[in-house]
Amino acid sequence: PILYSYFRSSCSWRVRIALALKGISYDQVPVNLIKDGGQQFSAEFKALNPMQQVPALKIDGITLSQSLAIINYLEETRPNPRLLPQDPKKRAQARMIADHIASGIQPLQNLSVLKQMGEKKMEWAQNCIASGFQALEQILQHTAGRYCVGDEVSMADLCLVPQVANAERFKVNMGPYPTITRINKALLELEAFKISHPSRQPDTPAELRA
Repeated sequence: PILYSYFRSSCSWRVRIALALKGISYDQVPVNLIKDGGQQFSAEFKALNPMQQVPALKIDGITLSQSLAIINYLEETRPNPRLLPQDPKKRAQARMIADHIASGIQPLQNLSVLKQMGEKKMEWAQNCIASGFQALEQILQHTAGRYCVGDEVSMADLCLVPQVANAERFKVNMGPYPTITRINKALLELEAFKISHPSRQPDTPAELRA
């Protein structure tokens, strides 16, 4: 497999965690979203992913984009260890939380939106993340065990950790979100989350390396 990724992309990080948890070895091709006006806009990358976004994963003779679609494919083709609970209710909750982050929070504060916000980008990102986290904190009070849904790592957790990192980068006050904070801390102790961290990628700039 070949993963087209950017060290700081939270969507790429979700997929790196999934690959690490499932023990899938892969090659990484960095796509710098800032350099050269954004390498994702090159004709070469557009041919690979017409949406001009990372991640993209070449695997099993196909190229997939969209992090949750990639994670679902990995889950269906390489089911161990599982990233969706067996219980249908818990499985739905894991998908709900993943969607809440991947559709309801992250796209509002991603690079392309922030570019258009100009000087207000920090304030905009903080507001988008805070309103999403207020809802997420409430949801997790009903679903969480050690992790987002009970005590098993699920797709929801793969979305949570990168989103908390975004919140920290945009200096969001995490005080009102004790459940999110607790789960994030527990997840960051797991090896798959450590090795996939933005500070440990081939394209991580020297000053940001762990």
